[in-house]
Order: sequence, then structure tokens, then C-alpha cells
Amino acid sequence: MIQAFLKKGCFQDSVSLMLISRQLSNGETVEEVSVMMGTPANKSLLENTGLWHPLFDDATPNDICVAIRPTPDAGDVSQGIAEQLDNALASVAQSAAGGKRLDVVRRWPTALAKQPEANLALISVAGEYAADLANEALENNLNVMLFSDNVPVESEVALKGKAAEKGLLVMGPDCGTAMVAGSPLAFANVMPAGPISIVGASGTGIQELASQVCLAGQGITHAIGLGGRDLSKDVGGASALSALNMIEQDPDTKVVAFVSKPPAPEVEQSVIAAMKAMTKPVVALFLGTRRTVRREGNVFFANSIADAARLTVMLANVRQLVPNSSQAESKHILGLYTGGTLAAEAAMLTAEQLGLAVDEAHHQGIMLDAKGHLIIDLGDDHYTLGRPHPMIDPTTRSLEIEKRASDEQVGVLLLDVVIGYGATADPAAAVVEAVESVRQQRQTPLHVVATVTGTEADPQQRSKQIESLVDAGILVVNTLEEAVLLSEALLEEQPQVSEGECPPLLTGIKVVNAGLRSFADDLQSASTPVVHYQWAPIAGGNAKLASLLKQMQ
Repeated sequence: MIQAFLKKGCFQDSVSLMLISRQLSNGETVEEVSVMMGTPANKSLLENTGLWHPLFDDATPNDICVAIRPTPDAGDVSQGIAEQLDNALASVAQSAAGGKRLDVVRRWPTALAKQPEANLALISVAGEYAADLANEALENNLNVMLFSDNVPVESEVALKGKAAEKGLLVMGPDCGTAMVAGSPLAFANVMPAGPISIVGASGTGIQELASQVCLAGQGITHAIGLGGRDLSKDVGGASALSALNMIEQDPDTKVVAFVSKPPAPEVEQSVIAAMKAMTKPVVALFLGTRRTVRREGNVFFANSIADAARLTVMLANVRQLVPNSSQAESKHILGLYTGGTLAAEAAMLTAEQLGLAVDEAHHQGIMLDAKGHLIIDLGDDHYTLGRPHPMIDPTTRSLEIEKRASDEQVGVLLLDVVIGYGATADPAAAVVEAVESVRQQRQTPLHVVATVTGTEADPQQRSKQIESLVDAGILVVNTLEEAVLLSEALLEEQPQVSEGECPPLLTGIKVVNAGLRSFADDLQSASTPVVHYQWAPIAGGNAKLASLLKQMQ
């Protein structure tokens, strides 16, 4: 037989009560204890799990319902459970009160008065009440993060439509994670700052992608969650489109990564179209969709989280080397390589990036010669006949640099620096001398991008070679793929973002937290301004009375 009691007028968040339920269920005299607020959904759950008691008929959403299934022959254990519950609730209140004082209010107007510059409401109340609270936040021009689940899809559509009209963003419902301007929202990680923003309809996907990005040495500007249904046909990617538009206007974001569970096909296409309209490179991962075409314009498609992280980090590394100014006055790429394989790969990648064709004949070491772009293998027989290989004697390449890079139409010079046994003692010095000579002859700037092949243990010492190149204003990247992407970026016009154009949400958040107090504690520990709205159902959860009270306000 189920034993039960009510704790009237004592609203608590659902997560705390779930943890208390598990704690109380460990007693020797009980098989199970369930502690829930008396909402309609929770009453239905109690009935369906065989824990119903007639006493719960009188419970309101502001009352705690306690259902106990005692062990056989245990007798009446309700008094002991009530005492344990009081102790557990006192423990929750005591732990919440620890540390720096958190502003706690019981009315929405008071919350706004305490946090007059609030621009985000973090909502984690029961799903049947969450939409109304989110709508109230939008009415007060606050962006919304809806951690709450079980919100009807029609409410989600209405909320996101209203947010779009007001230039605001709704993350969720069922949005588990977000990190905005360094502030953690719900499930979030401590991340170093960097040039990458992530948008996603996959909560743990965002966290894993962000973690891999940071493990690779890059950092995060923002991570915006959308909720699991945003890319469904019904919702139409409303928040995805708003988030991409906001990120486009953020000057601190250089690269965007997008991760989601399988979207509706028509929504996927509209989101991709929005990505292509952006001026920033975007890495798109639609889980469950494998793509053979890896790039369409500024959109790079990934097939796994690890793949997306690698692409995102590579693009961020490249974009951080691009100066914040207009494109190079000259439009052509010149590659002068001492390694044949390196020249071949550089030509292949350049051809793919720019929609060109490689040179199949390779006459006189020419690997690419199209529309003014030229990549040459200087280790070809044409250049080594009667002369040392340019890795042994850099003179051949130095002469080619001075002859070909003096052409004012050349905007980017691609080079390799190969070190190790057998190579010249200081190849970087020869490159620097030739580059400085040709720069003195030119009227227009020349960007030089180099890769270094070798290790720190080599006689020339990799770090010393890189230091010499960088000191001479030569851009050094890790891979040929990065070198070619950087060359392309250097020849593009770099968009300028006007001051004051960035959406206020992305410059820093000030939060009204309604629901789980632990979220407010986390925000406060991260030095984010927050006030905790200790929400409880209006009018005891009576919908008619609540509606009348709202009309009277």
C-alpha cells in the first residue's frame, strides 16, 4: 500500500526533488520514495508508475507530493520520511546560500528591477509553464534560453516567431548548453577565448566539438544552442537562422562551426543557404549525412565531430594570420617549391580551391599554370641539370624568387623550407634574403606564406628556422592545406564590421534565472551578473485564476 503526505506551499525545482527522491529511496524500510511537485504532468506520472494516492487530488503545483512504497511489514514510515525530507530541503537551502550572496527574488518585476540591464532569461521550470514565462521575457525584450523540455511545438514556433520580430533569440526548448561571451549557461565547460563560434542543435555535440577545438590549441567566442527540434520541418530552423545572422555581425568571430542531429531536408538547405550568405568560413556537420563534396564556397562540410574540429581549427589558424584590411592589390599566386611532392600537392589544392586545372604535362616543373596562378617544382630536371638540387644549394630558387615574384600581379608567394640532413645549413636565411630583395623592388605588397618540413632535432632546428621567417614578415603555417587556404584568404576582400554593429547579446550577458538555482550559482561563479527568480506557479497553478490575475495587471 502506498503511503503519502503533502508539503503545502513549498515550491522546489524538479532536479533537487529528483536527487532527494533517490536519497530517500535508499532507506532500509522503503522500496521507493517519489518526491514531486503537484503539477498535472507529475500527477499523471505518479498514477502511471503505481505511486498514486488519493491525497494527491488536493495537491496544487505549489505543493510537494511525497509517495512512499514501504517494504513489507515496515508499518507507517511516513513520519520518518517527512523528517528526512525536511533535513534534505534544509541542506539544499544551506548549500545554495554558500559563497557570495546571490540576489533571490520571488516576482518577475522585482527580478527586472534588480537586473535592469538583463538581456537573457534562463528558464528551467516545468514544461507546461515554461512557454508563458519565456513569452513574458520576450515581452520585456530579453533573449531566452529554454532548458525546459516538454514544451509544445506550437509554443516553440510562436516564441521563435515573436523573437525574430523583435531581433531576439530563443535557444530551446530542450536546449542543454550554451556559452555566450564566456558565460556558462546550463551544461557548459570552461573554455579559453578564441576566434571560433559554434552553433548547434546538438547539446553534447557542441560540448564535444568545443572541447576538441580547445584541445587543438584554439578557443571559443560563443557556443549557441538551438534545441533539439529547431531544425525540424515544423520549426524550420528559426533559431539557427537568427543565430547565424547574429554571429555574422560579431567582429570577434572569425570562423563558425555548426553541428546538429539529422535535420529536415528542406530546413538543411535553407540553413546552408544562410551559411553561404555569410562572409565568414563555416564548417557544417549534419550528423547522419555523409557528403562527398567537401566544400561549397565558404562552407566546408564535415562528416564527424573530429573532422569538424580539425577543419575549424585549421580555418581559425589561417584567419588569425589575415590582416584586418582590404584584399591584396595583386591577384595571382606564385608557388616556388624545392620539393616535388609538395609542389604537386600545393598545385592540386590551389586548383581545387580556385576551380582551376592542374598542368598534366609538368613541362619544366610546372605543376599549375592557369589564370595567372603558377606553381613550379624547382627540383625538376630542368632546374638541376648541371646544378645542385635547390635543397642543397638555394641559389636556384633565390634567383627564381627575384625574377618571378617581382611581377606586380603576384600577390602571394608560396614556399617550402625543407630542413634535415643533406639540406643546406640555413635555408630560411636564403629565403629571407631573396624575399627582402624582391620586396624592395616592388611597388605593391607581397604576402609570403611558408611551410617548414622537418623537426626540432634536425641540425637546422625547426623553431629557429620559423623564427627567422616570422621575423622577416613571412607567414608560417603547419600544412600545405593551410598555406593554400591562407593564400586564398589573403587575396579576398576582408569584410569590415562597424563598431556598435555586434548584437548586444554577444557583447556580454546579464541573466534572470528562473528554475534551477544551481544554474544561477554557476553564472555567479563565472562573474556573470545574475539574479535568481525563485519562480512558482501563479495562483497555485490554477490556469483560469492565473489568466484573470494577468488581465488585472
